[in-house]
Amino acid sequence: MIEVKTSSISDGEFNRGVFATCDVKKGALLHEAPVISYPNDEHQHIEKTMLADYAFEYGLGQSAILLGYGMLFNHSYEPNATYEINFNNRTFDFYAHTDIQAGDEILINYNGDVDDKDELWFNRE
Repeated sequence: MIEVKTSSISDGEFNRGVFATCDVKKGALLHEAPVISYPNDEHQHIEKTMLADYAFEYGLGQSAILLGYGMLFNHSYEPNATYEINFNNRTFDFYAHTDIQAGDEILINYNGDVDDKDELWFNRE
């Protein structure tokens, strides 16, 4: 259903993104990304690595590194996907927010809410 390919919208070091391999209906589960969580007071160590750009907030006082394709979804203020934290399964679950066509890049809003237009945290620094 999804694959990693070169993204034309990414300006990172690797320029990767997640793409649909088939048509996907709104609401469909796209990916369950397992989580490695850690206390926020350990984030100072992560900040010294390239993983800092990929960490997610994970509940109160925790951050997380996502496995699978979880850290490869690119940002859009008009996303076609969203995610929910599944604390019981220790995963981030990514869902189609709109119908997605085969070949489309799957984009999420890094602010966590599809309608949140606030400036991204890494652009404020």
